[in-house]
Amino acid sequence: QLQLVESGGGLVQPGGSLRLSCAASGFTLENYDIGWFRQAPGKEREGVSYINARDGHTNYAGSVQGRFTISRDNAKNTVFLQMSSLKPEDTAVYYCAARAGYYGGYYFETRLYEHWGQGTQVTVSS
Repeated sequence: QLQLVESGGGLVQPGGSLRLSCAASGFTLENYDIGWFRQAPGKEREGVSYINARDGHTNYAGSVQGRFTISRDNAKNTVFLQMSSLKPEDTAVYYCAARAGYYGGYYFETRLYEHWGQGTQVTVSS
């Protein structure tokens, strides 16, 4: 059974940091492009960060550029999202997703991702 499991979410004060993990079971993550997405109440799901399987190329949404860093540990079959300088507007459920195909610059097209985790809640509040 192919499965993605996110962890690491929680409550943090503005300016704080969190590291989210996306662990895979049943398949090898290093062969997949990985995207992190988030969805706030009443809003559409949006792409946050992306890393590809071929050369480790990364991409970030403008709203998180310079604050979030995506990385992968192939030995652990896990992808991480390090989030720093968190803001209240970063509050959302965060999802990781995996896709086997290469789609060039279509980093955050949700329909292109085959496997999704269940999400982890991140709340930024004082």
